Amino acid sequence: MGLSSPKKLHTDLAKGGFKNLYYFFGPEDYRIFEATKYVAQQFLPDRQMATNFLRLDGRKTRCADLIAELSVFPMLGERQVFAVSSFQSYKPTEVDRVLKLLEPADPARIVILTSPSDKTPKRSSAFFKKVSQAAECVEFPRLDSGSAAVQLTAKLSKAGLGIEPQARDLLVGLLAGNRGALDSEAAKFIDYKEPGGTITVADVEEIAAGYEVFTVFQLGGEIARGNRHRVLELVKRLLREGDTPTGVLFFLSQHFMSLYLVKAGKQLESSRRWLEHNFRSQGAGMSLAQIEQAIQLIAQADSDLRHRQASPELVLDQLVLHIMAPQGQRG
Repeated sequence: MGLSSPKKLHTDLAKGGFKNLYYFFGPEDYRIFEATKYVAQQFLPDRQMATNFLRLDGRKTRCADLIAELSVFPMLGERQVFAVSSFQSYKPTEVDRVLKLLEPADPARIVILTSPSDKTPKRSSAFFKKVSQAAECVEFPRLDSGSAAVQLTAKLSKAGLGIEPQARDLLVGLLAGNRGALDSEAAKFIDYKEPGGTITVADVEEIAAGYEVFTVFQLGGEIARGNRHRVLELVKRLLREGDTPTGVLFFLSQHFMSLYLVKAGKQLESSRRWLEHNFRSQGAGMSLAQIEQAIQLIAQADSDLRHRQASPELVLDQLVLHIMAPQGQRG
């Protein structure tokens, strides 16, 4: 059937233009999940959502069991929606059996096949070509910065909150196009601020996504940019606010490990994958060797703190100096 977009999907559904077979894929798992639920809500009467909307996990459901489920027709006049996640995990012959079973299309049934972001098949793969011939394929990319800013502002505005342009841009950059993170962060601010208030940069620094995502990411960014004064300022602030020196080093180590993986073209763990674009941008001015040495220096600083009872301020100050020194002067 070809490739479509989330916008076209929404437009088609608003006009009642349902397809009987969809395949949802792309880097945005949250949007895929929400779109699947939205299709079911639009297609099924409210009283049928609990009974006629069935989710199946392709990793845990045998093909024979899936076919058995799809072979059961509802009572006369009722509709069905099946959501089959991780459909790419089935063998080619099993995929053929499922797609063949769904022909001809049943106007009272919608089947939505999906793949998680980390298992999305290439468009050149035999699987994708086969599925795209039978289903309406919809790709769910990350939000671009403009769309994210509009959606964030709209959510806050609906709750009676404003946001300063600088704070908005900072938060949009941290969210890196992740729709689920956007909804989560907007909810935090709605709980945090009274209606009629305005969110500032200070507010973002205080509560947005917590320590690891904001403060340590900011700290890592300043190190990558070579801003020694700002780095020391941030470290002192973290210690002043009660973070332990070893805690700072732990999260900083995790940050540089992620930076190394992205720089090397490796995949991040799922919980940090939405920051990949930011890590790529941040690591542009550092080589793999520099990042690797930073990780080693952080490990050495942690050892000094734990085993030599060294002054935390002195250890962290020396760490910053060594990481940011020209490579030939380190040691």
